[in-house]
Amino acid sequence: MVLEGYRARFRPQLKRLARPWLGWPPDRLSWLAFGLAGGAAAVAVIVRWTTPWLFLAVALLILLSGFFDVIDGEVARATHRSSARGDLLDHVLDRYADVVIVAGIALSGFAIPSLALFALASLLLTSYMGTQAQALGQGRLYAGLLSRADRLVVLAAAVFLEFDWSLPWPWAPGAPWERFAVGGLSFTVIDVALLYFVIAGQWTAIARARRIFRALPPGP
Repeated sequence: MVLEGYRARFRPQLKRLARPWLGWPPDRLSWLAFGLAGGAAAVAVIVRWTTPWLFLAVALLILLSGFFDVIDGEVARATHRSSARGDLLDHVLDRYADVVIVAGIALSGFAIPSLALFALASLLLTSYMGTQAQALGQGRLYAGLLSRADRLVVLAAAVFLEFDWSLPWPWAPGAPWERFAVGGLSFTVIDVALLYFVIAGQWTAIARARRIFRALPPGP
């Protein structure tokens, strides 16, 4: 599942979606994407004291953050305002957005904090390997099982399902910590998504590292 691989195919649609935002500076759109990520984290934190209904807002804010994260680059290219500083700002804010979203999810009461920590480490390693390829002159690397677009979609879907399964619907399986029982351990839908991030993230990071290494010239 690598949504980045379909970006070129959907480029015409992305250009159309970017048109209403061509008057905005790309950097402002990058900050807007980060602000929405922070909003998603803040709402996730207060879920434990309020209602799982708020997970609907969390899912929407995550998707909107991902939308503007894509649009800022399209606007920069369309208005000929691409720059090295803008690219750096985009990458820095993306990493901070990853941190705040996962931290908010970890504090929501619907995730195992230690699992969220391992998931975040895997996500950051995945992104690091992609930018390391660029630093070594090989271009930005998006290959692997888990691109940033993938994890935003997976996390938004998991949060939405958590809302759906945490309310007293006829199909709801029980209390939040009684979703999936395996060997005496219980997992929420969000925990399953985080576990996927750990496995797919490590797989992607190692695969990218191997690809970068093989592309480098041998030493003396």
